[in-house]
Amino acid sequence: MASDRKIPAFVIAGTHSGSGKTTVSLGIMAALVKRGFVVQPFKVGPDFIDPGHHRRITGRDSHNLDGWIMSRERNQDIFDRYCLDADVAVVEGVMGLFDGFSSTGESGSTAQMAKWLGLPVILVIDARSMARSAAAVALGFCKFDAALPMGGILFNRVGSEVHAKILVDAINGISGPSVWGCLSRDEAIGIPSRHLGLVTEEDFSPDGDYGEHLVRWIENNMDLDRLLKSVPDVLLEVDNAPDEDVARGSDIRIGIAKDEAFCFYYSENLRLLREAGAELVPFSPLHARHLPEGIKGLILGGGYPELHCEVLSENRDLLAEIREFGLSGRPLYAECGGFMVLMEEIRDLKGRTFPMAGIFPMSARMGPRLKALGYRSIITQKESILGPANTRVRGHEFHYSMIEETEIDVECLYEMRDRKADSTGTEGFVRNRVLGSYVHLHWGSNSKVAKDFVAYCRRYG
Repeated sequence: MASDRKIPAFVIAGTHSGSGKTTVSLGIMAALVKRGFVVQPFKVGPDFIDPGHHRRITGRDSHNLDGWIMSRERNQDIFDRYCLDADVAVVEGVMGLFDGFSSTGESGSTAQMAKWLGLPVILVIDARSMARSAAAVALGFCKFDAALPMGGILFNRVGSEVHAKILVDAINGISGPSVWGCLSRDEAIGIPSRHLGLVTEEDFSPDGDYGEHLVRWIENNMDLDRLLKSVPDVLLEVDNAPDEDVARGSDIRIGIAKDEAFCFYYSENLRLLREAGAELVPFSPLHARHLPEGIKGLILGGGYPELHCEVLSENRDLLAEIREFGLSGRPLYAECGGFMVLMEEIRDLKGRTFPMAGIFPMSARMGPRLKALGYRSIITQKESILGPANTRVRGHEFHYSMIEETEIDVECLYEMRDRKADSTGTEGFVRNRVLGSYVHLHWGSNSKVAKDFVAYCRRYG
């Protein structure tokens, strides 16, 4: 049955990475939840970490929106689908407002997504060490793209009440956009970082009640009521409510690694698997001694196995079962961190080696700098667990480790291309029906992949 309703929704964007938009987004979400709203969070871009923190605050899965990976229609469908049972939607942007994969176009940017969804943008400006210049920044961003609905300004990291007055007066002096608040500098609400970005939700242990701290920070420093009254409602249209697809039932059990070391999953990928008839059975490679019973397929997602090498390596019984599962011909799909665990060993920055499952005859060596970062599209060269030959899927690559091969005779499934469609060689390593790759694929770019994967598990599991 088709459903439609309206809810207020807006985008939190920044002038640049590091402006504080994640903390601001979390604070606004926390304040809305405190008032009794059901808040649906979203994240622009392929990031896995911020959505985890959204979930901690709102109690709801956060979903990725991306203008390069997915079509406008697919992004709109994801947005509408998960807003249907919510009271308000908050979309956190990516990088700076106009930053995408090109210096001359908007594809993949927060601005593009705001225009696609018809949502006003609340711009976060890091006001440290700025006075009247903040007005120039605001004016430039507001006038850069006349088609972009700008909803106002939030100044962040404001030093004092005097500093706040200077900033507001500067905006008023140019008849600039609405200023919804001047958020005080508060180091206690920041989330620490490490390689790959912020510390994940699973590993973040703040002192005290972090959510309450965020609420006070927002309530004391911005006019959230006035902002909500100014935000126009958006019409949601979708054929099925979020949980109707799952209610259709499942007939195949697929194990999925989920814990502190394996936490990089797109929620939409998991929904598509359930819609295709899969019962997803989570297990922890860090803590479980055996694979779940009765599974016909296995998924090892990305995350931080390099931070848990010793514990993973010592769990020999489980690693042996993973190895036997894959080498026996049953379907096993692994991305990035999960792929590393399927190698012979992982070598950390100190040169220590930790034996892993050993399905692929290669080693993963951690490095001090990024080895790969960017959008990727893949084209399969033959039939596989992802579907027939010439299956095309988009995603991204982001890792510090590199492959050290001990044998060179490893079959590759993917022809891989970058964001400009230039070939970057082959990838997607195959052994029996095991597929391991550094590329994080978003199956929303080709929803048939989930159906084909589940069908493959039915056939060979």
